[in-house]
Amino acid sequence: MGLSMRFNTMAAMALAALTLAGTAPAMAQSTTPSFFGFFRPSDFGNGTGKGYSSIRRQVVAYNGKYAPGTIVVNTAERRLYLVQDNGTALRYGIGVGRDGFRWSGVQTITRKAEWPGWTPPAQMLQRRPDLPRYMPGGIDNPLGARAMYLGSTLYRIHGSNEPETIGQAVSSGCFRMTNDDVTDLYNRVRVGTKVVVIN
Repeated sequence: MGLSMRFNTMAAMALAALTLAGTAPAMAQSTTPSFFGFFRPSDFGNGTGKGYSSIRRQVVAYNGKYAPGTIVVNTAERRLYLVQDNGTALRYGIGVGRDGFRWSGVQTITRKAEWPGWTPPAQMLQRRPDLPRYMPGGIDNPLGARAMYLGSTLYRIHGSNEPETIGQAVSSGCFRMTNDDVTDLYNRVRVGTKVVVIN
């Protein structure tokens, strides 16, 4: 057997072993469909150098105390969990509030909106007087494709026109998701859904 054939055989055996162990590289997932084409893992950063592969949506084991249908936001992990039946949850990567803007508590989704318009709150306009007073919904809007409003607060779970910020602490307290992920979550939850934020 030639050197090249031996190498190919060894590589195939290694890949088979990884597959059986459940740790095979996600070759078929090198691109993720999105509203705007396809994103490569290298298109995303989360501030840790791990890229999009570490924050993409996936089903994970979940042993928390919350009922199925509850949204649990873990700001330290920069992850959002939608609790499912049978000890699992859908896990999404999120962007969270920067230092001084993170919060915790329990809210409910009081409103849902598709391609929402954005009116920066007065506190934000004080910090950023250059911002528009109103921006209609669309691909350039910072709220992205969907928004879920939390209680009577100014906070939302929403999409983003800056997907590279997912996994980072850059917002004023809202939770950012990719437009694909926020649309997926939006379609799974309803007004009245409980949202638990753990800081």
